[in-house]
Amino acid sequence: MNAEHVIPSPWRAYLPAIISFVLLIGGIALDQLAPQFWQQPWWRLVWYLAAYLPVGWPVLVSAVSAIGKGDVFSEFFLMSLATIGAFYIGEYPEGVAVMLFYAVGELFQNAAVDRAKRNIQALLDVRPDTANVMRNGVPVETPAAEVKVGDIIRIRVGDRVPLDGKLLSEKASFDTAALTGESVPRSIEKEGAVLAGMIATDKVVDMEVTKPFGESSLARILDLVQNAAKSKAPTELFIRRFARIYTPIVVALAVGIVLVPMLVMDPYVFDDWLYRALIFLVISCPCALVISIPLGYFGGIGAASRKGILLKGGNYLDVLTKVNTVVMDKTGTLTEGVFAVQDVKPAAGVDAQQFLGTVKAMEAHSTHPIAKAVLRYAEGTDVGEATNVEEISGHGMRGTVQGKDVLVGNAKLMRKFNVAYPPEVDAVEDTIVVAAIGGAYAGYLTVADRIKADAKETIAELKALGVRDIVMLSGDKMAITQRIAATLGITKAFGDLLPQDKVARMKETKKDPTAVVAFVGDGINDAPVLALSDVGIAMGGLGSDAAIETADVVIQNDQPSRIAEAMRIGKATKRVVTQNIVLAFGVKAIVLVLGAGGLATLWEAVFADVGVALLAILNAARMR
Repeated sequence: MNAEHVIPSPWRAYLPAIISFVLLIGGIALDQLAPQFWQQPWWRLVWYLAAYLPVGWPVLVSAVSAIGKGDVFSEFFLMSLATIGAFYIGEYPEGVAVMLFYAVGELFQNAAVDRAKRNIQALLDVRPDTANVMRNGVPVETPAAEVKVGDIIRIRVGDRVPLDGKLLSEKASFDTAALTGESVPRSIEKEGAVLAGMIATDKVVDMEVTKPFGESSLARILDLVQNAAKSKAPTELFIRRFARIYTPIVVALAVGIVLVPMLVMDPYVFDDWLYRALIFLVISCPCALVISIPLGYFGGIGAASRKGILLKGGNYLDVLTKVNTVVMDKTGTLTEGVFAVQDVKPAAGVDAQQFLGTVKAMEAHSTHPIAKAVLRYAEGTDVGEATNVEEISGHGMRGTVQGKDVLVGNAKLMRKFNVAYPPEVDAVEDTIVVAAIGGAYAGYLTVADRIKADAKETIAELKALGVRDIVMLSGDKMAITQRIAATLGITKAFGDLLPQDKVARMKETKKDPTAVVAFVGDGINDAPVLALSDVGIAMGGLGSDAAIETADVVIQNDQPSRIAEAMRIGKATKRVVTQNIVLAFGVKAIVLVLGAGGLATLWEAVFADVGVALLAILNAARMR
């Protein structure tokens, strides 16, 4: 069956098969109930030729075309040879049936492939064709392809975002289900990234376009999924190579079935042995394998994409089934990568609100993630502006608040300016912000990254899927890394690592020849480690060009549980593909033996070929 064939119109697709079916049933009925109808023998031949040509002619043309391109032993050649032979020996109904069921099988295959493509297309290609561009304060509907970077566009409630951009309005909520599979709307702050395909859910918003229509993250993701089928899995490549060798051998054996008995059988009836050879040819057509296996992988890619998991090829579905070692970055993978204030400890005699307001005033002059965490926590606490703020690299900041000298930073900053502080400050494992007001120690607050809600569940699921080693790597403090690892149930965890240290750890892991390693990171800072792994998984890669470029698998949202989901989909795909291989070879082997022994007819051969192909296609379609 031709995997590339696309029928433009359903009616036009089914009409030849309907005509052929009606004529075939009519001919068989006349054969059984009114054989006298065929007053002239050639009438019967003409009738069955009329039934044969609507479904057989395209195959005959394809066979000639394939031969012209040097592909002699194609499935089209096998079908043509078998059916022409059936007409030669007068088995007209069987000859028509072979082509008819072949055509029906192709219709099923086209429908399955087309539906899978439509599902992926509907899932991802959700960009509107137009955008409301603000011109002199008025929204003007403009083709999205003509919108330029820097233009301001307006998104109404319920509208899909047509291009990538940054939010100019205050905090707004967006439905990202089409991109990530998340049912909960995502809240985006002012200046945050808004991506094509999202839906505004709570209010009208304005955004500034940051990428042209054809270069949006969604456009690249769509291209990635549509092209994923080009990266063939090893099983798929083997079947294609096998078919090229197998088909000529089948033809040679069929010729042998006709000619060898001539030397040893007496009497020898040519038509009887030709009929057996035709059965052998029809059974041997590798349609079920050549079509259902790629369809199985295509279905797996589609199923993953609906879960917000993008694979760059069916080959990675195979690799995911073999992964027994998972190496994970901590920040952004198992933790949210967003710092939050955990505890506030003012010194004795220092008012807590005054302390917090002073630290907030200083941190307002910093863009560091820790500063943003303090500002969020201390929102509503105000003691005035900080002035004369000076940043001291690697230490913190110095400035003036309410006329007093203020230091805000780490313990090294306190030591630099000879500010005495209690020993407990050095014993704190979390990231710490220490402050001094008027030259005296004023207290500290701790800031920590939150563990993701499904991180612990993910580790348990990976172990249940047969992952024997889970390793966590982090540039964070060793004490923090070990504590989070213990919370999650990870026994191997390493902290205080620079990027080159992570590479060294990965190389150490890969020294085990039995290890099939998946690395999970953000796809940007971890590019060298991703490249070293057997399969690189980018976490939270939605909107990140670097993540899409570097990784083999992209998890579009921030849920680590999708890693286990990707492995389950890989295993399910492998199971379906294996079932199809066993089904095809098993049934064909049985009917081949029966056919060669004269115990099967062309009708059994049709089932062994087209019937098994249909069953395999339906089985593969379950992956959707």
